[in-house]
Amino acid sequence: MSDVITYIFIFFMAIFGGLSTIYVVLALPAVLIWKVYRKIKFGEKIM
Repeated sequence: MSDVITYIFIFFMAIFGGLSTIYVVLALPAVLIWKVYRKIKFGEKIM
């Protein structure tokens, strides 16, 4: 019984860890590209 609970716990940790990793991998380049676009298009400060 304890093995089943351990596997379920590991499964949920993998799902939530994977989702947060995917978010960071996709969001960070998107924000950087958006900042560079606004710098080129509108001449705004990057920071």
